[in-house]
Amino acid sequence: MPPAPCRSRTIADVEAEAIARRLWPDAQPEVEVLGGGITNRNFKISIGREAFVLRIGGKDTGLLGIDRRAEHEASLVAAELGVGPEVVGFVEPEGYLVTRFVTGAPVPPDELRRPERLGNFAETLRRVHDGPPITARFDSFRVVESYRATALAHGVAVPEAFDEAQALAAKIERARSAPPLRTCHNDLLNANLIQTGERIVIVDWEYAGMGDAFFDLANFSANHELGDGENLTLLEAYARELRPRDEDALRLMRFMSDFREAMWGVVQQGISELDFDFVSYADEHFERLRATAAEPEFQTALERAGSRS
Repeated sequence: MPPAPCRSRTIADVEAEAIARRLWPDAQPEVEVLGGGITNRNFKISIGREAFVLRIGGKDTGLLGIDRRAEHEASLVAAELGVGPEVVGFVEPEGYLVTRFVTGAPVPPDELRRPERLGNFAETLRRVHDGPPITARFDSFRVVESYRATALAHGVAVPEAFDEAQALAAKIERARSAPPLRTCHNDLLNANLIQTGERIVIVDWEYAGMGDAFFDLANFSANHELGDGENLTLLEAYARELRPRDEDALRLMRFMSDFREAMWGVVQQGISELDFDFVSYADEHFERLRATAAEPEFQTALERAGSRS
């Protein structure tokens, strides 16, 4: 077997080592790069038998709506609720979060679609939504507008698909009629769910804020490509009953989940220094929201929700 290619050291690598020595001056920390992130650089810091995660924020992540102090607050709440990793420290003035390393792996999407797993995750998410309020606010309808303005300010051409999607988003917002604000994660990608034994730990709370619980449910559903039957299982476990209005809300907010992801990819084209195809990422989510809007069930859900508002 040929030797593995050497990865060149980056500024973030050097910074991570310096921060590790700053945090543990009397130890000899071992620093290891963790993969998986497309916004930040993540490092595993080993001190003897203990291990921690240091996340160094990517360039200009504030333009994505990320507030590192708000992330720290949300991470503390998640840890208190038993759904997030223990928070060990907050590096200032940089705003880098240090958490205890969670030994485990992302839950395979196929396994998460099993009824018992959907039920377990629904209960975990309800614990978050019923948890203490946090300072930050997350409104998917304002986020896509903000991302458009940011993209234009950084010389990125906003896809023509934005206008059509925005017109439909306005109808969804009227139909949702100011839902109650709950503590939400708002970025329930598979990579942010770590299985450790029978428990699922939710990591990366940088987009957390008070918002619509059905955005969280829809974001999880869309990111894991749940089918109609699996969505019903998720909703019934979450609300402990099946309600038509919940089915409609989930269907509508799946559109908003993809709209947010699409515009996130558009903004990243102008600000990110990471080696990732953000153009394809945005295109994929615009295509997916078009497919969602074309479903007859979507239009029916929009009409029913509108009549209730």
